[in-house]
Amino acid sequence: MNTLFFISLITTVSLVCDKSPSANSSVSLFNGSDLAGWHSDVPDMDNNLDVKSPFIARNGLLVSLGKPGGHLITDAVYRDYRLNIEYRFASKPGNCGVLVHSSAPRALYKMFPRSLEVQMEHGNAGDFWCIIEDITVPDMETRRGPKAEWGGTEGKKRNIKNLTDGSEKPVGEWNSMIIECLHDSIKVWVNGRLVNFGYNCTVDKGQIALQAEGAEVEFKKLELTPITQLSNDEIKSIR
Repeated sequence: MNTLFFISLITTVSLVCDKSPSANSSVSLFNGSDLAGWHSDVPDMDNNLDVKSPFIARNGLLVSLGKPGGHLITDAVYRDYRLNIEYRFASKPGNCGVLVHSSAPRALYKMFPRSLEVQMEHGNAGDFWCIIEDITVPDMETRRGPKAEWGGTEGKKRNIKNLTDGSEKPVGEWNSMIIECLHDSIKVWVNGRLVNFGYNCTVDKGQIALQAEGAEVEFKKLELTPITQLSNDEIKSIR
């Protein structure tokens, strides 16, 4: 490994925003009462003042109501972190996702921001969806399909299946999801089980976004911990 790159990994400031927390401290991305620090991008709201945002704070929870479709996006940009999430589909199974390394809005289908999506859809939690950006996983053709059809744009095979089924809890119960973004790698755990791992990601920083994609989802934890110092084992693990 290049020496300068090694030093850069050790000394980099891992949380990129205007007000960085102290090294290795955790910050909550949701204050429990309102959506300060976030902004929404909901196409149906562009020209209709009667359309209400699908994202609300309710009873100490951040809630995606599911409709109309759109995204709740952090104002800040982040890199090298662990995001600890607790979420549930309160009444019926459905679809949602966490988008990491998000940048240009409405880059796909005039809806989805350029990003890597970590799927939360019930039964498929931990899948990757490539949205313009891309990532590599082991057994790529088995989990994504024929190489000639891969891509991050409309009509391409953008879905990369997770490693294991049965990691989610029944509808109504709280799930934990940890997303670790470190340099050009992304790891995902659901309820303590490693369900996906990718590397050679085409981007290593960006905003974080939550989806409104048809189903109501409640979030009671969105805690981000910057990774500012790497052990030798962690440095090896990112390749």
